[in-house]
Amino acid sequence: MSRYGPRIAALARRAERDRKRLETEESAADPEAAREYLREGAGQAIWCYVEARTGGRLVAFSEAEFAAIERAMNDWLECYARCHGVELEADFTVRQAAELLLETRNVVDTAQLLTGVPERRTRSARASR
Repeated sequence: MSRYGPRIAALARRAERDRKRLETEESAADPEAAREYLREGAGQAIWCYVEARTGGRLVAFSEAEFAAIERAMNDWLECYARCHGVELEADFTVRQAAELLLETRNVVDTAQLLTGVPERRTRSARASR
């Protein structure tokens, strides 16, 4: 187990609870809740990975830790999509998400690029308004 093990385990437990709670609720579209799942959930999981990979020396996650952090991130991305009225089976890599986060510097943009939720408006659709 790496030094990130307890943090990853806590993230994984929280993500599973959030996903299960959201599955049992009748929820309307809630963009604020969606952003919260990103800021307090997926973003934290992605940043944990970034820290482990860029903190001066590479931290090797165990297979279980790696699977847990990736599942947690994907659980929260599913919650995010559901808050936008979209059912999604997220299966993204934490590395892919980390690269996007470092590029965009914004977890909301990262989630939108990964999931396609909400659908991006085209330039011509914006111009016709």
